[in-house]
Amino acid sequence: MTPGPVLVADGLGRSFGKLEVLSGLDLTIETGEVLGIIGPNGAGKSTLLSILGGGIPPSVGTIQYRGEDVTRRSAHWRARNGVATSFQVPRPFLGMTVLENVLVGARFGAGLGVAPAAEAAAAALERTGLLEYADDPAGSLRLLDRKRLEVARALAASPTLLLLDEIAGGLTEQELPEIVDLVREVNESGVTVVWIEHVVHALTAVATRLICLAYGRVVAEGDPAEVLASPEVRSIYLGIEPDLDEATEEAEAHAAELQEEDPDARG
Repeated sequence: MTPGPVLVADGLGRSFGKLEVLSGLDLTIETGEVLGIIGPNGAGKSTLLSILGGGIPPSVGTIQYRGEDVTRRSAHWRARNGVATSFQVPRPFLGMTVLENVLVGARFGAGLGVAPAAEAAAAALERTGLLEYADDPAGSLRLLDRKRLEVARALAASPTLLLLDEIAGGLTEQELPEIVDLVREVNESGVTVVWIEHVVHALTAVATRLICLAYGRVVAEGDPAEVLASPEVRSIYLGIEPDLDEATEEAEAHAAELQEEDPDARG
């Protein structure tokens, strides 16, 4: 794994008409980390992920990916060069099989030929626990497996950087460990992960660094426990006064439970 940052964003801003969603945002994503991003609704999290993935351009600022200026590069170019995205709401091709859905990622995301794409798709299905459903219609999958399918489709493109948008959203407490384990396994295989999430205890079970966004700016970043203990984060995001720490303690307790199977996962 190459040391140093995989992506550096400098002075990112994004406006929609007169609405400023991101302003002067600097971000460095280190190779091999799991960077968690939290923040209240409207903080600019999904907009940031869309900019990093090439879905929309920034209004101002630059993005360097593996040392190259990719600010105006398309999502298609980024997918071909190692940036994959798993979206918040799974939108599989319902009339296609699970395998066919993942083949789309391998063929059109990574640009692989027929035989290599088939190998990459099968490997992605095996990694995400979906191989037994390969020939099933994607529309028959439950929510957890649809989220796995989103990840499998991204993995079939052999990403260097994986962007996850609220992959734990809507899942039950019993299902969360499966998603946490999947993200951990993907990261341990050498993929750098950026994960936006509202289910904080799932996120902090695997995140090596945490950023809190508010009003389109970074208000705190660093060790997950330290960020969650920040008075500003507790006020803006957790909605509690600085002298009340129950929510932080609860999130940390849940994270500890999810880490029990792999206590050394965060080094």
